[in-house]
Amino acid sequence: MLKALTWAAAALAATAAHAAEPATYQQPSAEIRAVLDAPPLPGHALSPDQRTLASVGVRRYRGVAELARPVLRLAGLRIDAAASSPQLTGHIESITLRELANPGAPERIVKLPAGGSFSALRWSPDSRRFLLNRRTASATELWVGDAATGQVRPVKGVKLNTVLGTSVAWIGADEIVALTVPERRGPAPVFDAPSGPAIQESMGRTSPERTLQDLLKNAQDEALFVHHATSALRRIQLATGASREIGTPGLYADLEVVGQHGTLLTERLVPPFSYQVTWQDFARQVELRDAKGQLLRDLGTVKLKEGVPVEGVITGPRNFSSSPQADGAVYWVEALDGGDQRNKVPQRDRLMRLDPPYQGEAREVHRTAGRLSSLLFVEGSARALVTDFDRDRLWVTTDLLALDGAATPQRLQDRSWRDRYNDPGQPLLRLLPNGRNVARVDGGDRLLFAGAGASKDGDLPFIDSVSLKEGKPTRLFRSGTTHYERPITLLADGRLLTSRESATEPPNLVLRSGDGFAQMQPVTRNTDPTPQLRALKRELVKFKRADGVELSFWMYLPPDHQPGQRRPTLVWAYPLEFTDASTAGQVSGSGSRFVQLAGTSPVMMALDGYVVLMDATMPVVGDPKTVNDSFVEQITANAKAIIDKAAELGVSDPQQMVVGGHSYGAFMTANLLAHTDLFKAGIARSGAYNRTLTPFGFQSERRTYWEAQDVYLKLSPFNYADKLKEPLLLIHGESDDNPGTFPIQSARFYQALAGTGGQVRYVVLPHESHGYSARESIGHTLWEMSTWMKRQTADPKAPR
Repeated sequence: MLKALTWAAAALAATAAHAAEPATYQQPSAEIRAVLDAPPLPGHALSPDQRTLASVGVRRYRGVAELARPVLRLAGLRIDAAASSPQLTGHIESITLRELANPGAPERIVKLPAGGSFSALRWSPDSRRFLLNRRTASATELWVGDAATGQVRPVKGVKLNTVLGTSVAWIGADEIVALTVPERRGPAPVFDAPSGPAIQESMGRTSPERTLQDLLKNAQDEALFVHHATSALRRIQLATGASREIGTPGLYADLEVVGQHGTLLTERLVPPFSYQVTWQDFARQVELRDAKGQLLRDLGTVKLKEGVPVEGVITGPRNFSSSPQADGAVYWVEALDGGDQRNKVPQRDRLMRLDPPYQGEAREVHRTAGRLSSLLFVEGSARALVTDFDRDRLWVTTDLLALDGAATPQRLQDRSWRDRYNDPGQPLLRLLPNGRNVARVDGGDRLLFAGAGASKDGDLPFIDSVSLKEGKPTRLFRSGTTHYERPITLLADGRLLTSRESATEPPNLVLRSGDGFAQMQPVTRNTDPTPQLRALKRELVKFKRADGVELSFWMYLPPDHQPGQRRPTLVWAYPLEFTDASTAGQVSGSGSRFVQLAGTSPVMMALDGYVVLMDATMPVVGDPKTVNDSFVEQITANAKAIIDKAAELGVSDPQQMVVGGHSYGAFMTANLLAHTDLFKAGIARSGAYNRTLTPFGFQSERRTYWEAQDVYLKLSPFNYADKLKEPLLLIHGESDDNPGTFPIQSARFYQALAGTGGQVRYVVLPHESHGYSARESIGHTLWEMSTWMKRQTADPKAPR
């Protein structure tokens, strides 16, 4: 016994000797802190009638104490049980209302009471009211605001249940149906001890599920999930605050109004539940109900998505939606290929339609060559925009479809998924009186599309008018190159509302009018919250790798950088897969954007004197089925070209280059250090390093581990830990909820590197998920990154 105790004490002492310094949150330099804590610019929400503009101020960061609140991890959810809400919600700190047509008119300040946190601002369809959620320590409340006065009030007696969503169905201008905590819900189940073991069984069935987190584990988890996710349909009069439950409580996952007569389409989760997939893939009962919550028709069950091929879909009905217009038809999608992408068929999906009074059999209205990915109804007509995606080619198409079969579909989009230069943009929407969005139609015969306008000269946002008769676009407006100007909407009076900014001017809303929209009237007058950032020098640099594939990065030079001065450099990247070299080389971003830094942006390192090559393109080009066969070789070629170009520009010392990335970028970072000697050190945040732990695919990889074992092994830096000798900083959120990037990925990688003599520092951020949100965590992450750069390279601010 004495020997055993002695050994244990020795082991504990050894662990303490290798531990990091005392674990207290550190803060970055004063220069970074000043930017980190600057007030954010407000967001904006325009009322449906386009008359009232809400300027919304949000809290930029939460405190780690909020992340530390008790949380239930069930079925892929993180639930704040006391408030019947997700663990994390937004926080609105201020709302100001103004008349858009008269920007000089007095503003109306919405007085939000102290206590709790407000979120989820949404306008009523008639624009007279707006809704807010307010989370407190014991409930999620519904508040109603008056657009004319700015006054807000709670709807008494209503406790929302937003665990599975925030759907609200508008029955009329003053009445909604919301998902609420059932009146007769008892206390949550309490378990003193397990009732028995958790047992799963698979007898010969193929079930290639991706690695997911926070899943149900046993019968107790199931009982807790049912208790906290069950909601009641509650009909609420907004004018009076009167409300009543309708129908029967259930696990409502979706709720929408069908047509224009108050019929409801609901989807309820039904057992048996899965321990392999999250709640989004549980079986669902789809039902039509009247405005009183009474069942009109059971439309059937959407199957549990378990045992489905990689990147496949379930067989049978899925993706239910309904027409928001007078016809009130219900639609759903069915696979024609058995739900398996590997099956070669002329069409993969079909669109089904069931008309009122919802009796008899549905009829087929359309087939798609790829997987039907979206259905958007077009205002005032029996037409819809149908988009499908071809996984084999990474190809996207959009058709303007006559749902009644009266006309041949018009092809509006036909391009590579990665082809940003030919992206037609997204249709502008209109909110109908029933609270449903449709693709907006102006003048009776034209759709409006707004897009990023990617080009060789950077992003030049645009707005197009598309003829419903011919399907051809007409350019109405395109941003110039001196300013980045993003169209928001075309007003009914013909004026164009845009957000306009430049490298030195913060984003502000502008009303354009006149011939060619040449006349400008300012709507907002935001000032620069971080003038010190204007001293950063920013430039888009384009070049080629050895095989001719075009690459680029955004180069940020510190304020005190002098021409010809070579400095230690941080390269920050994220790999993307492409089917051809032409799309791989496309430029993204704009030199006319107003630089705003927040969170853990690597550009912050420029404030500490480093050159930062941000968004360095890391294309991996090839057949989607086998593109990862050359992953290491291609990211190596990219990295060589990036380093050579930075050296050619005279801004970087090739011997003082650090590579970094987040998530898949962290995976890339570790692979570059494991397989090359190009970089002095690396920074890897929240990554995955052992691909045998994600055996049923990762990122774009479609093959399983057993189909491409050599690829999985080669792309696992864990397997090369003994060869990875460059210093590596590993950072991971303790509660990472992203598929594949379990915290154990970093924990085991650290052990492998430490056990084979590597140079590694491992930082675990308490309570953080895949993206870091607490102010303490963000400050500490930036401190770790800057300190790591100083340890591994020359300190650019040290006395020379």
